[in-house]
Amino acid sequence: MRTAPALLSVALAAALGGSVIAARPARAATGPALAVDTTAARHAISPDIYGMNFADEDLARDLRLPVRRWGGNATSRYNFRNDTTNRAADWYFENIPNDNPDPSTLPDGSETDRFVEQDRATGTKTILTLPMIGWVAKDRAKACGFSVAKYGPQQQTDQWAPDCGNGVTPDGTQITGNDPTDTSVQVGPQYAKDWIAHLKSRYGGAADGGVQYYDLDNEPDIWHSTQRDVRPTGLGYDELRDRTYQWAAAVKEADPDAKTLGPVGWGLNSIFYSGLDQDQCNRTGCWSNPPDKAAHGGEDLGPWYLDQMRAYEQAHGTRILDYFDIHLYPQQSGVSGSDPGDAATKELRLRSTRQLWDPTYVDESWINQPVQMIPRMRALVDQHYPGTKTAMTEYSWGAFGDINGALAEADVLGIFGREGLDMADLWTAPTSDQPVADAFRIYRNYDGKDGAFGDTSVKATSEDQGKLAIYAAQRSSDKALTMVVVNKTGDDLTSPVALTGASAGTAQVYRYSSADLTGVVRQADQPVTATGFNATFPADSITMVVLPSGGATSAGTCKVAYTIGSSWPGGFTASVSVTNTGTKAVDGWKLGFDFPDAGQRVTQGWSATWQQTGKSVTATSLSWNGHLNPGAATSIGFNGTWTGQNPVPTAFTLNGQKCGS
Repeated sequence: MRTAPALLSVALAAALGGSVIAARPARAATGPALAVDTTAARHAISPDIYGMNFADEDLARDLRLPVRRWGGNATSRYNFRNDTTNRAADWYFENIPNDNPDPSTLPDGSETDRFVEQDRATGTKTILTLPMIGWVAKDRAKACGFSVAKYGPQQQTDQWAPDCGNGVTPDGTQITGNDPTDTSVQVGPQYAKDWIAHLKSRYGGAADGGVQYYDLDNEPDIWHSTQRDVRPTGLGYDELRDRTYQWAAAVKEADPDAKTLGPVGWGLNSIFYSGLDQDQCNRTGCWSNPPDKAAHGGEDLGPWYLDQMRAYEQAHGTRILDYFDIHLYPQQSGVSGSDPGDAATKELRLRSTRQLWDPTYVDESWINQPVQMIPRMRALVDQHYPGTKTAMTEYSWGAFGDINGALAEADVLGIFGREGLDMADLWTAPTSDQPVADAFRIYRNYDGKDGAFGDTSVKATSEDQGKLAIYAAQRSSDKALTMVVVNKTGDDLTSPVALTGASAGTAQVYRYSSADLTGVVRQADQPVTATGFNATFPADSITMVVLPSGGATSAGTCKVAYTIGSSWPGGFTASVSVTNTGTKAVDGWKLGFDFPDAGQRVTQGWSATWQQTGKSVTATSLSWNGHLNPGAATSIGFNGTWTGQNPVPTAFTLNGQKCGS
């Protein structure tokens, strides 16, 4: 945590026994009214939404980074045995060996080994990308996919390796018919088993602190572009399914506790079209009737893919897909770039976060329709493969070095939590001193002492989300109510903040703003009544308000029915019905019970966030099923394993209160 000068003044005043005197704010405009209701829309926030790709150790430790991904185009052809990647279209389709202090020890000590070791040192979970494309770098030596000597002159060449071209002739024609073995060698699903066996030998399996997540390659629907030296044609529906069946099943065979993510598509189009259709229709304009989609009953790729994964589990009794993973880069001009852009681009960047959730926002790009990315993904999962989680293992709103990028990132992280996304990983990580890193600090370490945004989302609304966005959550550890307010405007705004279900008290205030880009700064405390407070939120700022013991209403009486639907040697499926038998509505619930036998375990649940510690199991409501009116019920369920016996639990609690059965 970097200490800002203003924070030093706070510390000095405290050390001298004085009080912190807030500077008189400049005249502020009237801002939109804000409201927080701790009794409504309660649901768990997954900590894994605060992930990154390739964060360095200091930043990962500072943010208590929950998950870190090793991904991108260069990982699609990684060979763990010789520690070499092919950089694909990112850099002239070149094989480049990774820096390694002692290659003679390989595969021990590879880049990915060191990646896992950093994560273990910082308490971070690891995502590794598997080469489902079926090719890996052939040896530990530099090589080119499109050699100028072999394939002739090309539009561009690597200035440091002039024989390596971009695969495009001087007249703009793509080179075809090249030999994939110039750089690569074919591998099959056994490669995944071998790599996982190597990782387990060094770090244990997923259940023992080893690698927990495997991405099923990277953006396979555009291999025909990014990896065209080995895969020049688009990947169709059937081949995507078959490769997923083979490689995901190999992961589960090698480490049954590991989780898989797929199809790892590049964006919204990955939900609609196969790589084969994207390839062909980009060339021929067949978007009104894509042939691969037509051959599959006209069904979009995303729901079809989920149907196929569900069919596999039904046929084999094994879930091989755990996360529905689609990347997202805003397609609005200039928004995801490193340059913050002009004033219009900055306004567009802040506006474009609405594509994550807002059904009224028409995407201001070639998409030209509402995207609603997180609700769209969740609805597809709920309809086509319940129990699958949602992930976005690459995304970026750009401008990491500018306050505008930090404002957008703070807004995005708030949306992720409110909308119930299960995992997200920023591409790539900012440097520790960039403003976007401070947007993460607001949520993960606002005070330099691991102070964090709450883990149970509650209802928070703004009369004008485009000016002041607000997100709120309650912390399980101390029941504090945490609120993040993002002022997206260039004006100081004074707004009332109405509170429901909270306690009066004194709130701590922390802020990152354009007034001081050196770090998050502690502000003067904020008095709060039981009904709320008024506050001024400075221009271009992110404010964290922490109210101790922010209360919430508890559940009334309840009834739980636990039924084993099917059972087989070592496994079973259970359904659980939760009924509110009280006289008051329940907004947000957490069901708890203990398994009678130590060998019983939840392996995959649906319609709730499931967790197990020892014999104790909890299931926390999702955004869409957390509200139960008197007499209302909801059904949830899970797949489990057992050894010895599989008795039915007999005691249940809802929000800490005993339930009947």
